[in-house]
Amino acid sequence: MKVAILAGGAGTRLAEETETRPKPMVEIGGRPILWHIMKHYSHYGYNEFVIALGYKGEYIKKYLMDYCSLHSNLTVKTKNGDVWMHENNNHPDWTVHLIDTGLETLTGGRIKRLAPHLGNQTFMLTWGDGLSDVNLDELLAFH
Repeated sequence: MKVAILAGGAGTRLAEETETRPKPMVEIGGRPILWHIMKHYSHYGYNEFVIALGYKGEYIKKYLMDYCSLHSNLTVKTKNGDVWMHENNNHPDWTVHLIDTGLETLTGGRIKRLAPHLGNQTFMLTWGDGLSDVNLDELLAFH
């Protein structure tokens, strides 16, 4: 089952933090809120994420593109720029779809723009700025 994450809002209530980055990338304990959310879902076996991007979405794209290299041991050949990443089994096994849903798009519009990437199946949906300790198995069973 896929997890849709709404991460496109401007985050105006956290203006001090969100002037340079989107709210889901505000750090808690040295990691972005988004990472904590994804770790929580992954704990329950949900490892495919469809993220609705908007405000400063390029920041989220860059973080995920650089994730492995920033959290791994590397060997760099400075003469030609070759880079070898050393084996690291501590990385989560996630598939992340980063979907630009527009700067001014509201919540319903963002979900609609994710629809082609979610398919005609049940999916989880959450916001990119809310952490919880909800038992996701019980939540799914309830619904």
